[in-house]
Amino acid sequence: MESLTLDELDRQLAHALQVDGRASFSRIAAVLGVSDQTVARRYRRLRTAGALRVIGLPDARRIGCVDWLVRIQCAPNAAASVAAALSRRSDTSWVSLTSGGTEITCITRTRHRQDSDSLLLQTLPRTPQVVAITAHCLLRNLAGTTGWPGRTAALTAPQIDALRPAPVPDADQPVELGDADQRLLAELAKDGRAGYPALASATGWSESTVRRRLDQLRRANVLYFDVDLDPLLLGYATEAILWLTVAPGHLTDVAAALAGHPEIAFASATTGPTNVVAFAVCRDADALYDYLATRLGALAGVLRVETAPIIRSAKRAGTALVPPTR
Repeated sequence: MESLTLDELDRQLAHALQVDGRASFSRIAAVLGVSDQTVARRYRRLRTAGALRVIGLPDARRIGCVDWLVRIQCAPNAAASVAAALSRRSDTSWVSLTSGGTEITCITRTRHRQDSDSLLLQTLPRTPQVVAITAHCLLRNLAGTTGWPGRTAALTAPQIDALRPAPVPDADQPVELGDADQRLLAELAKDGRAGYPALASATGWSESTVRRRLDQLRRANVLYFDVDLDPLLLGYATEAILWLTVAPGHLTDVAAALAGHPEIAFASATTGPTNVVAFAVCRDADALYDYLATRLGALAGVLRVETAPIIRSAKRAGTALVPPTR
């Protein structure tokens, strides 16, 4: 994948899919001013190379779940195997090795308190290679909800408007999902653009029922689509997790600032000794230094920053399709 080069059309396609992950090739082609066949060929090339994947994900709050960011300290030489095991779980995402290769961070989603107890307080501590664990509840997303700016800067505002799905009313109540819904979401976590025949086969529904249910879940803001694209392919070689201690009275202002920083792919308020976590993506180490020293360092209310460079991502969002290499 590292030898793959993305040109402007590839970047526009990635941005278009971020706007609407299930937009038809013909619709994307009309907006980009190329043929349907060109868009389809470019997508298949990137998809086959493992460079780009659209994934369908449920919003935790809409389905009554809680997301936790877990920091796991491992014994030397054990982090890679623990990360591989975590990446194979269906309830984890963003499994990364940081801080010299002995620390793992991951996001895990739980529905009931006993579920979080099972993973956070029972399963992991009983793993011999695990030395220490801290778990931080993600309270509110602060940035990155519409996609990382590094992959959403290829289209013009009119092009984005032409692709954006029609606005829908916000739904306040959690939505109950049945067994067939869970199977539907499992398939979309592998491939958000899976065809209706494949989704019908997985759920046992007819294709028309799948279409209706997908539309219902999207209109209820339960289901959204994201693009899994390695930042390295866009020229961004440095990723880091930033643990911020922010004075409570400045949280709102800091959140607004982070949402406007192109270096921030995601940020959330959390519980724990630090109250904000952010994922930063920069061109190189010098760019990360400049960001920390100038843009982040200039924010009033930021009292402390811990920086944990990401050495390797064992799993991003969605389902891990292949075991990560050690």
